[in-house]
Amino acid sequence: MVSLRNLIACLAGAAVAAALHIPADSAYAPKHATCPATPLVRGATGISAAESDYITRRHRKASAALKTWLRSVDEGFDSVSKEWPAHSSGKGAKAPVVALTSSGGGYRAMLSGAGVVKAFDGREKVKTGVSGLYQALTYEAGLSGGSWLLSSLSANDYPTISSLQKSLWEEALESSLLVTSILVSTPKDTIYSTVEANVKAKRDAGFEPTIIDPWGRLLAYGLLYGVDGGVRATLSGLTKTSSFKSYMAPYPIITALGVETGSCIPEVNATQYEFHPYEFGSWDAGVAAFAVSKYVGTSFSNGRPIKSCITNYDQLSYVLGTSSNVFAAACTPVPANNSADASLVQNFAAFVSKPGSDVSVRETFGLFPNPFQGRHDSPEVSGLSTLELVDGGVGVGYQGNPIWPFLYRSDVDVIIVNENSADTRDNYPDGTQIVNTYKAAVAVGLKRMPTIPSVETFVTKKLNQKPTFFGCHSTEAATIIFIPNFNYTFTSGQPTSKIQYHRNETVGMISNGVEVGNYGGKDNWPLCLACGITKKNGKKLPDGCAACFEEYCFN
Repeated sequence: MVSLRNLIACLAGAAVAAALHIPADSAYAPKHATCPATPLVRGATGISAAESDYITRRHRKASAALKTWLRSVDEGFDSVSKEWPAHSSGKGAKAPVVALTSSGGGYRAMLSGAGVVKAFDGREKVKTGVSGLYQALTYEAGLSGGSWLLSSLSANDYPTISSLQKSLWEEALESSLLVTSILVSTPKDTIYSTVEANVKAKRDAGFEPTIIDPWGRLLAYGLLYGVDGGVRATLSGLTKTSSFKSYMAPYPIITALGVETGSCIPEVNATQYEFHPYEFGSWDAGVAAFAVSKYVGTSFSNGRPIKSCITNYDQLSYVLGTSSNVFAAACTPVPANNSADASLVQNFAAFVSKPGSDVSVRETFGLFPNPFQGRHDSPEVSGLSTLELVDGGVGVGYQGNPIWPFLYRSDVDVIIVNENSADTRDNYPDGTQIVNTYKAAVAVGLKRMPTIPSVETFVTKKLNQKPTFFGCHSTEAATIIFIPNFNYTFTSGQPTSKIQYHRNETVGMISNGVEVGNYGGKDNWPLCLACGITKKNGKKLPDGCAACFEEYCFN
């Protein structure tokens, strides 16, 4: 894993209050709204009715796509899929529910993860042995750099990676607004002024801005289409895209970690929060509750709005910025400086505070009004008016893969974990991240996490350099298909702190990511991946599956 101190150097209280006046002309500022009659906070007793309905309808389409892909790999899978009902409400066997997770790791993770999606996406012109699998996903989760990828896909109505690469990413990453000399240059004056106005509008509305506001807004210019870097995109607004309304896309989830008041980095048992179109909250025992995403920003007491409701606080740029927030870990005030010689984080501070002054440590967190304030069944946070959130890949027991949400969703059968962390000196995974998730799951008794070997075993057996299946033979655990970043055709172990990619680098990273998803074109990979997905679901698998399990399953 890249040194957090080095990353910050390179990149480098008061409650959130209800507003008396909110600027009507700001697309970024939170807004007053009439509260609905339905409850806005609920206990974590399963997924919400809205998510359940989406998943039921999405799974029907995913099942059909999975059946088509399996048959393209080997007609022997027909004996498995023929028993799947046409509708999820049917009796008997059903298609496995498959989720994809994209890890953290800055632009390295975003681009490598994008290549994996491209390899899986049946709409791409250049086909691989695994083309069509993306259409068979029911869920997709992202963290940090993985959340940038997921946000760019979901907010832009799920275009192909090829389209995003050519129409948005190549130019945006080459002329990166995260490079301070570019950010403060004359050609970028309009963007700088616009983001400055966004931050001011949020403050004028009575809400406390932090450096995560400009961080997220500037990232969004390279991730989201639309006026002013997709400023109108909200988390709850994803439900209005045509792909979502027609159940053509996997359900998106973004994760982050909570930090205890007075601390700057998450502890080993830090609360895992998840953001998705319908809800925000946590399954963890200290919170065990969810709130409707659209009304995040509202002040609550014991699950009920104190005054009027607030909308538009769930800015997608603020959510993806929070999921990738490593700045708070420095645990020191940041001087505001908007010059080309300043560090990036100092420039962010200048959006929040006047140059020459400092922003406080508190102003380096992603701050969210606490919807669980005063809630008896959320003892860990019931006394807090504000939640302080950071990147899920930092802290004592950092977990760079957003696996956690699927350990609580018992219907998820298979989790494809695309790991793009920088654990080694040359910025590749070594198993640390998924081992930490396994340890955390064991600590709280989550048996759906399969047994994961030690980091030493990962390195010795080179499990960090090739796909591996975990949980193949477990009746309790989900199957995890671990697909790590590896340099097949390009040096993809780029530093997490790298904030500018030239066009050839963006092309190289995504192309290598395609090879990661397709295991370098290995002949038996499509068949073995299909076998791993259907192992616990199928009665009669193709003859070649036995050899696949011998090669890929870790026992």
